[in-house]
Amino acid sequence: MENVEFDFSELRGKIKAVYGRQDLFAKDMCMSPTSLSCKMNGKTEFTHEEMAKAIKLLGLNDDSIHKYFFSRKV
Repeated sequence: MENVEFDFSELRGKIKAVYGRQDLFAKDMCMSPTSLSCKMNGKTEFTHEEMAKAIKLLGLNDDSIHKYFFSRKV
């Protein structure tokens, strides 16, 4: 089975635009900055609940989930 890697650069950019820093976003997500970093670096996966919460916190619509969470690295 192919190991799929996702590109979170759009998510990183949006977090920076809205929060300024990843640690502030992590706090609002109720997770540690280390946990968020692991997710953003593909070491662990975002849960469905975390994706939904992130979309809400970042002021995005549900149709944005693919762009921010499922863009494959090329």
